[in-house]
Amino acid sequence: MAHEQHQQLLETLHDCMAACNHCFDACLQEDDVKMMAECIRLDRECANMCAYLEQAITRNSPFVSQLAKVCAEICQACGDECQKHADMHDHCKRCAEACHKCAEACRSIA
Repeated sequence: MAHEQHQQLLETLHDCMAACNHCFDACLQEDDVKMMAECIRLDRECANMCAYLEQAITRNSPFVSQLAKVCAEICQACGDECQKHADMHDHCKRCAEACHKCAEACRSIA
């Protein structure tokens, strides 16, 4: 099966999606939600893209490398945004780390 060769990437995508979902939820609980708006928006984009790429890999989509390129860009953007809040919010720090790791993994197959 094609997805077996990408097992590590599948785990990295899943971890990134989970970190983004957690960060999204935690950001909505912050006192200044407006300040977290871009973080929240990118958390959703990133979680959705990671989930989609994970599904595409498991169904052996012919577009995996193109999707991985887009996923890497989204993960990088989300990680960069979360990094801006990493000193104040641990959930953003963990999300930034997961996103940057995922961006790198996606670039390796793009």
